Amino acid sequence: MCRWFAYISKSEPCLLEDVLIVPAHSLSKQIHDRFLPFLSHYEPDKTKKLTRTEIKTRNSPFNMDGLGLAWYSTARAEYGECDGPHAALYKVLRQPMTDPIFRSICANTSTPAVFAHIRAASGETAITEYNCHPFQFGRWLFMHNGTVAHFAEIKRELTALISDEALNLVKGTTDSEHLAALFFTYLEQRRGAAAWETSHPLEDVKRALEQAISKVIEVQKQVLGSAADASSLNCAVTDGTQLLAIRFRNHPTEHPPSLYLSTKAGVTLNRKYPGHPDGERSSDRSVRDESEHGAHVIIASEPSTYREQDWELIGKNECIMVNADMELSYALVDVPF
Repeated sequence: MCRWFAYISKSEPCLLEDVLIVPAHSLSKQIHDRFLPFLSHYEPDKTKKLTRTEIKTRNSPFNMDGLGLAWYSTARAEYGECDGPHAALYKVLRQPMTDPIFRSICANTSTPAVFAHIRAASGETAITEYNCHPFQFGRWLFMHNGTVAHFAEIKRELTALISDEALNLVKGTTDSEHLAALFFTYLEQRRGAAAWETSHPLEDVKRALEQAISKVIEVQKQVLGSAADASSLNCAVTDGTQLLAIRFRNHPTEHPPSLYLSTKAGVTLNRKYPGHPDGERSSDRSVRDESEHGAHVIIASEPSTYREQDWELIGKNECIMVNADMELSYALVDVPF
C-alpha cells in the first residue's frame, strides 16, 4: 500500500525538509521500512497468525512507484488571481532521497499545509507521473491509500457518474484519481460551480466523500453481486486551511491500512524547537520554547517520529476533521455496507 504525510497549521508553518527528510522515519525513508505502533494489539483478529498476515498485506514493505508533493502558498492570492492559498504540485518517478529537485524544494520551502505521498502501484495501472498522488482540483487536494476493489470491472460505470468538468482534470488511470473526481463531482453538486476554488464547511465535504464511497460500493454490488470484495479507502482532502481524512474499509472484520494522528509531533519535527532529529540545532541559542509552537495536526500512514506517546492510531471507519481554527473533531464514516 501507499504511504502519505499531511500537515496543517494556522500559525506554524513547517519546513518541508524537517517533516519529510530529516526524521529517522520520515516519509522519504518509508519506501522500504515500516513502523506501526499499536496496530497488532489495537486491532485483534481471531488469531495472531491472521493478524500478522493481514498487517503484512495492507502495509506492504516497498513504496517505489512515484513521489508526489503539494504545498500551499498565498502567492497567487497576493497577485489577485485567487482567494486564499493555492497548492504547488511536484511529481516524479524517483525515490525521494535520490531526487535533487525534491531535496532542494524541501530545503527551501516553508508552508502551513502540505500533502506528500509515495506510491506502491497495484500492478493494474501504469507507473507514470500522472498516477502519482495527490490529485488537484482547483485549490483542493486529494490523496488515497488502498484499493477500489474491481476497479477495472466498474470503471465504465463510475466514469459515467463523473461530471465533465471533473473528468477533464483526470490525467491518469488510477482508481484513486477516479474516486477523487467522483468526490469532487458530488462536492460541486452540493456547493455550486465554484466549489473547487473556495472553502466549504467540513460537514459538506464529509457528506460528499461519503456519497462517493457509497456510490462505489453500490456500483460494485450492481456489477459483481455477492462476489464483490471490500475496498480499502484511506482518503485525505484539504483546501489549505482545513483537512479531512478517513480510514475506511467496508468489511465487518478486516481493517484498512494504517493511519495515525498527532497534534504534538510537529514540535519535534521543527528545528526551531528542542528535540529536533538533527541534534546540533537543539543546542542553538535561537531554539524556542516548546510552548510557543502553534496548534497543528499531522495525519500520516506511519509516525514520522519514534515517540509513540505523540501519536494515536485512527480507528477503523473513523473520520478526522480539522477546521480553519485547528479545532479537531472525530466522527464515524456514515457509509452503509
